[in-house]
Amino acid sequence: MKMGNKQPTTDLSAISLFSGAMGLDLGLRDAGFRTRAVVELNRAAIATIKQNSGHLPELSEEAIFHRSISDLTAGEILKATGLQAGEVTLMSAGPCCQSFSTVGKRGSMSDPRGGLFFEFSRILQEVRPRFFVMENVRGILSAAVRHRSLNDRGPGNAPLTQEETFGSALKLIIEEFRFLDYYVVFGLLNSADFGVPQKRWRVFFIGSRDGEEIALPKPTHASPEIAEEIGLKPWVTLGDAIRKVKSAQWSSFSKDRLRLLQKISEGQNWRDLPKRFHRDALGAALDSWGGRSGFCRRLSWDEPSPTLTTAPNGRATTLCHPVEDRPLSIEEYKALQQFPKWWDLSGSINQQYTQVGNAVPLGFGKAIGNSILSTMAKTDKNGLPADHKQRLGTIIAADEAVKRAMQNKKKTQLHPPRLRKDPDSVAARKWLSLTETE
Repeated sequence: MKMGNKQPTTDLSAISLFSGAMGLDLGLRDAGFRTRAVVELNRAAIATIKQNSGHLPELSEEAIFHRSISDLTAGEILKATGLQAGEVTLMSAGPCCQSFSTVGKRGSMSDPRGGLFFEFSRILQEVRPRFFVMENVRGILSAAVRHRSLNDRGPGNAPLTQEETFGSALKLIIEEFRFLDYYVVFGLLNSADFGVPQKRWRVFFIGSRDGEEIALPKPTHASPEIAEEIGLKPWVTLGDAIRKVKSAQWSSFSKDRLRLLQKISEGQNWRDLPKRFHRDALGAALDSWGGRSGFCRRLSWDEPSPTLTTAPNGRATTLCHPVEDRPLSIEEYKALQQFPKWWDLSGSINQQYTQVGNAVPLGFGKAIGNSILSTMAKTDKNGLPADHKQRLGTIIAADEAVKRAMQNKKKTQLHPPRLRKDPDSVAARKWLSLTETE
C-alpha cells in the first residue's frame, strides 16, 4: 500500500499508543527517542503520566490523550505534535489482542469487535511512521481469533473452525501488516537476556515503512551457566536489583496464605510444602494441570524475578519477598521493571501494582530502540538497501524457536483424559482429526 511517504524527520520523534505507565516509552527514551504524544484510557496511568510530565519536556499537555483510541483520529494526534503523516520516526504500542472480528479481513477495521489491534493498525496506516514497535504477551503466538473453552472441545462437540484453532490470531496480525505494506520482523524475547532483573517473555514486532534492514536486538546477558562461555554477562538477579531498595508500600497476604508462606524458604513454592497442605495452597487448582508455580511462591535472591504480575498477593500470582513475610513492595516492583527513582506513580496501591506489573521493562525498550538506531545509522551511511522495495509487505519470524513453533503448532488442546467428559482416547483422536481437516 503505497501512500506517497514523506521524508522522515531526524528528531527521533515517537508516538505512544496504549501507553500505560510508559515503561516501553521510557526505555525508548533511554535510547534517544522522544515521545511527542501518548494515548491511554486508564485514569490512574494518565495521572501518572501527567504527574511526571515535567521530566518529559518534549511531551506537551495537549498531546496527552486520556481517550479511547477508538474515539481518536490520527489527525488529532499529529496536530498535537506539530508533525505530519510520514514525519514520525517511531510509533510504539502494546494493544490487547484478545478480541478479533469474526470477519478477520479489511471489512472488520471499523467493527468494534475487531479489537484494539485493529485500532492500532488504523492509526499506523494514517500516521505512516518510519518504524513501529508492537509488543504483546507470548500467548499471541498461539492465540485463536475466537476462543472456545476446554469444556466445549473434544468428543461430542463440533470440530473447531479455523478461527478457533491455535495461531489464527497471529495469522490475522501478519495479514494486516502485509496489507499495510511494512517490512516486519518479530520474535520472542526474554527480558533477562537484556539486563533486566526479571524473566519476562514478550513478543516484539518491529516494522519498517521503507524496507530498511531492521532486526531484533541481540542478547547482552545469559544464564550464568553459559554466559561466560558465549561471551555475555550473567543475568541480573532479584538480589542485585532490590537488596538496597527502601520499601514503603506493599499489599498484604491473607492470614491463611501467610501461614503457608511461613512454612517455605527462599526460592520455594507450594510443591515444597508437606503434601497435607497442598489442597489449602491450591484449592480447586490442585485438580487441574499445568505448572502452577505462582501458588505460594517465595522468591530467590539469586535468580531474576519471575514475571511481575498485577497482584503480588494473588493466590495464583504470589510474589513473596525472599526472607520477609510480605509481597514485593511498589518500590521493589519499580526497581525490577527499571523505572527511574524519580518516576512517581499515581493511584491506589492496587492501581500502582497494575501499572508497573503491566509495563514493559525499560531494558527491553532501550534494546529495541538501540536496534532501530543501528538500522538508521546504516541507512544514513549506505542509503536504503537495493532490495528495500521487495521487502515491503514481508513478515519474518526472526528467531528459529518461533519458526519451529509455528511450523509444528498443534491446532488445539484438550483436557487430560482424567478431566474430560469423555476420556475415550480413540474418540478424542477422531475429533482432533476432524479439526485438523476443517
